[in-house]
Order: sequence, then structure tokens, then C-alpha cells
Amino acid sequence: MLKIEVEKKLATYLSLGAFFVTVFLLTNTNTDPVNVTKLFALGAVSMAVFAISIFFGSKVLFSNFKSLLILIAIFNLAMIVSTVSSRAPYSQNYFGAYGRNSGLLTYLLLSAVLISSLLLTKVESFERVIYGLFAAGLLNILYCAWVLAFGDFIPWANPYGAILGLLGNPDFASAFLGMVIASSLSYIAAAGTPRILRLILSIASAVALYEIVKSHAIQGLIVTAGGFAVVGFYFIRSRVKQKFFTYAYSAALLFVGAIAIFGTLQKGPLSFVYKRSVSFRGTYWRSGIEMGNSHPFTGVGMDTYGDWYRRVRPPVALIDTPGIHTMSNVSHNVVIDFFASGGYPLLLSYLGIIAFGAISIIKITKRKAEYDRVFVALTTSWLGYEVQSFISINQIGLVIWGWLLTGLLVAYERSTRDSSSGESSGKQKEGKRAARKQEPFISPQLISGIGAVIGILISIPPFSADAKWFSATRSHDAAKVEVALTPSYFAPADSTRYAQAVALFQTSNLQDLAYKYAVIAVKFNPDYFDAWKQLYFLPKASEAEKASALSNMKRLDPKNPDVTAN
Repeated sequence: MLKIEVEKKLATYLSLGAFFVTVFLLTNTNTDPVNVTKLFALGAVSMAVFAISIFFGSKVLFSNFKSLLILIAIFNLAMIVSTVSSRAPYSQNYFGAYGRNSGLLTYLLLSAVLISSLLLTKVESFERVIYGLFAAGLLNILYCAWVLAFGDFIPWANPYGAILGLLGNPDFASAFLGMVIASSLSYIAAAGTPRILRLILSIASAVALYEIVKSHAIQGLIVTAGGFAVVGFYFIRSRVKQKFFTYAYSAALLFVGAIAIFGTLQKGPLSFVYKRSVSFRGTYWRSGIEMGNSHPFTGVGMDTYGDWYRRVRPPVALIDTPGIHTMSNVSHNVVIDFFASGGYPLLLSYLGIIAFGAISIIKITKRKAEYDRVFVALTTSWLGYEVQSFISINQIGLVIWGWLLTGLLVAYERSTRDSSSGESSGKQKEGKRAARKQEPFISPQLISGIGAVIGILISIPPFSADAKWFSATRSHDAAKVEVALTPSYFAPADSTRYAQAVALFQTSNLQDLAYKYAVIAVKFNPDYFDAWKQLYFLPKASEAEKASALSNMKRLDPKNPDVTAN
């Protein structure tokens, strides 16, 4: 067990860190105000808490959570194998695609967050993290309310015409607000919740629900409805001793859930909930599954779905849903994304990690009949994240909660396993006395600070490269643009940036530079369709280069009858 002082610091850093990653963004320094900034924040937070965990709690981790640690190691090994085997550039596999940043580094950092959360044992520690979720939710609620009432004061492009939240997308904002409502309901329903907290959470939840409706994104409504259902289950179960009512409630939920699922498929009385985007997702899912099946042991590479989509998309994608010119660089299903990226090893290990969270919920539910607001809050928010992850995308500000909550559920199950026994109470008192007798130790602040510096150094390259690109493109100076395109540790090369550079030089009538970077782009990533297409249309390209470009476009988009069409 960790020393009391260390666990307090670890819980505080996990709470503040997850809050910070969720709300942090920059709009006047980067072309991507959300993803590279949140990856940068995740690096600092993840390594800070991981340093504390390894320095102070490595023995506890290996003695109490060996099976889960082995599974996480397999997951990370599968990602490394995928990265090494992929034809995509290493920088893309490691840092992720532009606008996503869901590469190897992100999941290494998320794994560290999950592992660190396993060391929490005290109810106060778990509540501290839950309050971090409430705080991040409240800030998003206030921001969205301001946008709806007065307009958006953040100067970013908003093609959706709906609230973006501090996550930069209506779907992500909606899903996160749904998670916040679900966890808030858990506290609102608890008898021991202070009145002022219950009032704040009730008002915030009502406003958040209105904002979800205004976001026009269905994820938040699904998560909120699920939160009501789960809280209702545990509340009824704690108040009504007859199991018949619990079973009847559960059966009713399953029935309504089945009708809702059929409704999304345009069947049954709730068919009005169907949205055309559901059919789009079906195409994206089929494409991702095909990628995984065609590379069962390695996948196609981390965050390289976009390089493969044209090659494997089903025929319906070219004529209807989503259409021949609509592309995607993600399957809109986190599980399928892992299958596409790393094949069966990555898929099964990820499902195994999820299973640990689910099994922890089942174990606690079976042994505790009373209403436990901490457990119910962890459960509802975790289930909300997992449900939305099956129809949406992993965004760093949202996914950090999914991985953190998984670790918290596993830790909470273990910490409450023998909480009712006098023996456990005696051990806790003995542990406290021993902690007071122990000699002074190295400060966890110092260890976390060292970890944070390491995290910043390993996660800053995409942020730094994007900031340089932002500055260079606004300087209207071709020399500065070329400097920003020069690969280095703090400026890793990127296919999207090369494509933007070619377009920029063409617009400025700098054809020699456009040609130069078009050639560099196709060499950097021969599977990037847009690079070949740009080269094909450049006046400076030779006939041989145009023929090669056309051949590669047909290779990358074999089902398209006219790969040169806009």
C-alpha cells in the first residue's frame, strides 16, 4: 500500500491532470488547436503520475495487478509490432495522423495513466478523481452555455454549426457531457450527498442535457439515457429487497435498449432515431474490419486507416454511403480501429483490458447491495465512455477518462474487497501507524516533476512542429515555410503538412517549390493518395512522373473508375 501522503498526491495529480487534458487547447499558436495540445498535456500528466507510481508503488503493482499488467504489456507490444511492420512513416505511426494523434505514443501514455490509477485505495482518492470529472464537465457546460447565449469567443473554425465544447467537436462534447450527467446522477441519487453539491449537480445536469440537444449529436443522449438506467438499477436494488423488481427493471431496460438499437437500423417504433451517418459508420466499420482481416497479426499500422480506406472500402461507398469523394481516416469505432491498426493481437488485448473493468463492476455489484455513490459514478461514466466508443472516435480529451476509469474500477474493486471485515480495518490502522513511523522519503512532487519533464520532451514534437507551421504559413515567407518543413526531432515530417505546403506554393505561383515538395511527399509516404494526386496535376511534373502518379492512385483507389476526378 502506498504511503498516505503519496496516495494523496497521486490522486490529486490524476484528478487535476485528467481535468487539464480535457479542457486544455490553444487557438492562436497552432493550426490544430485541440489534438496536438492535448497530446502535449497528456505527455506531462501521464509521465508525472507514472513516475510516482513506479518509484513508490512498483512492488504493490506487481504483487496485486500482475495479470492486468501483463495484458497491458501485450497491448503495447502489439502496437510496437504494428508500428515496425507498417508501411506508413514511423512518425505517423508514433505520433498519429494529423488531426487525430491516436498513434503509439498516445496509447503508451494512456497505459501509464491506467497503471498509475491502480494504486488508489481510499474512498477520498477515488472521489477526488470524480470531482475532477465534475470540474471538467462544469467548465465545458459553462463554455457551451456562453456560446449558445452570446456566441463563441474562441477564434476557431466551426464547420458544424453546433457547440464544440473544449473538445473541438459536437460529438465529443455531447458524449462527454453525457458522461458528466451520468456520474452526476450517481451523486444526486445518493442519500449522503451534501445539499449544495446535489443542487449544483442538478442544475449543471439540466443545462448539460439542453446543450446535448443543441449539439445535434446522438452520442450524448445515448450516454445520458444509459446513465439514468444504470443509476436507477442500483438505486432500486438498494431500496427494494425483493429481487423480482430488480429483475423486472433489468428486463424492461433490455427490451427498451433492443428497440432503440433496432431504431438506429430503421426498424421498429423508434426508427425515427435513425440518422444517415449510421450508414456511413457501417461503411467505415466494414472497411476497418477488412483491414484487420487482411493483416491479422500486425494490422496496417497505428493511425494509418486513412491510407488504406480507399483500397478496402466496399462498393456501396462509391455510390451512396458515404459517396465516392468522401474519405475517412478513422472507422468511427474504437474497437475496430484497434483491429485495423494492430490485427487480432491488439484487438484481443484491448478487449481484455476492457474486460477487467467490466469484471470489476460485476464483482462489486454481486457483493454490495447498498447504494455506493462512488462505485455507481465510476460505473456509469465508464459505461458511458465504452458505449460511445463503439460509435465514435478516440479523442485524447475524452479517451483519457476511459482508460483512467478502467484503472479506477479495478482498483476500487480490490480496495473494497474486504472492506467489511474487521481484519481489513485492523490492517488499515496498522498501515497508518507504520506510515507515521517511516523515515522521511523523497518528495513525490520531485519525482512527478522529473516525470513531467520527460513527458513534455517525448510529446512536444507534434505540438512544436504544428506551431512552427502555423507561424510560417502566416508569415507569407517561402523561406520560413521551407524551414518549418525541414524534418527534425521537434518537427517530425507529416503527410498532411506536405500536402498543405504544395497547395500553398501552387496558390502563390511558386511552381518549383510546389514540385519539390510534391516529390518529397510521395517519397515520404508512398501510400498517401493526395500526394500522388497533387503530383499528377503539377505543371512541372514530367510525363513519366504523371504516369507513375496515375498508376499509384489506381493502386490506392482500385475501385474508383476515375481517380483523377475531384
